[in-house]
Amino acid sequence: MTFFNVLWFFLIFVLIGGYFVLDGFDLGAGVLYPFVAKDDREKAVVRRSIGPVWDGNEVWLLTAGGALFAAFAPAYATTFSGFYLAVMLVLFGLIVRAVSLEYRGHDKKYGKVWDGCFFVGSLLPALLLGVAVGNIYAGIPMDMNGDYVGVPLLGLITPFTLLCGLLGLAMFMAAGAAWIALKAPKPSALQARAVGLRLPLQVAALVLFLAVSVYGHFVIQPAMDPALGIVRWLFAILAVGGIVASIVLARRGEGSDKGAFLAQSVSAFCLVGLLAASMFPNLVVASAGSVGPSITLMSAASSELSLMWMTIITCVGLPLVLVYHVIIYRTFRGRIEDDDLAHY
Repeated sequence: MTFFNVLWFFLIFVLIGGYFVLDGFDLGAGVLYPFVAKDDREKAVVRRSIGPVWDGNEVWLLTAGGALFAAFAPAYATTFSGFYLAVMLVLFGLIVRAVSLEYRGHDKKYGKVWDGCFFVGSLLPALLLGVAVGNIYAGIPMDMNGDYVGVPLLGLITPFTLLCGLLGLAMFMAAGAAWIALKAPKPSALQARAVGLRLPLQVAALVLFLAVSVYGHFVIQPAMDPALGIVRWLFAILAVGGIVASIVLARRGEGSDKGAFLAQSVSAFCLVGLLAASMFPNLVVASAGSVGPSITLMSAASSELSLMWMTIITCVGLPLVLVYHVIIYRTFRGRIEDDDLAHY
């Protein structure tokens, strides 16, 4: 185990955490879309709230996949080939969502069709990403070559992975409700509905987090690095504290929507941090009865030279991506007004 092995193990989870925070709220907004928006204007507000940012948010998923391929190619091969149908469904959802966002404002005739595509295209990734994470944590059947040997798609669905999928979905929806509450005109019926949905979704996320934690600890019983025990507890406390803080801030009323959204985002990022600390040093866990061993950062890492150059490129590229996000979110800050809905 070397410095660059460990660095890239956690950097990949940082990228995944960035995706769960940034694309999480716009996936959640898409899932809530038919439930909070009751007329064309309200639907346009929801679409406009994520319209300028959704494509930049998805860069984090692409970067995480590319980094996994470059740093730990065997882990990339196992996950992307073993989860092939699930990955295709996620990509299908993301494509359909992008097309529906682009066409909905210009094709009024098939507005209901595009609305349905926007909902489905948001729901599939929001649910299946959590299921995939649950499988990586709980373990999948692998042969000696590290190839997945289970049943495609249906073999990935177990009570634990379904709980993980529902937890991810609840977190995304809570973030989506917090985002709509932050961006919708105030006062408005849309903003009030988003505020009303925020609390039950956060409570559902807390209950599901508790269920996943108990199930994972007592039933799955993964091998964990004891040296990271304090780190795991820290991330768990911060994840729960972020949701609780979001609830408290939201109940304060005027001017608290931004704080509630930021606290919800911290909670989502800390959940990914908890996953990283719980899996270390495993990248893909082999389930009980597998012929092959788990894929670890030691067995799957690229050469030190490759990882060093990846680190150098990241030191240049990542600040540019962050600057881009700062500019975009600063440019489109504030609540949405009627003049912003021209193309939506």
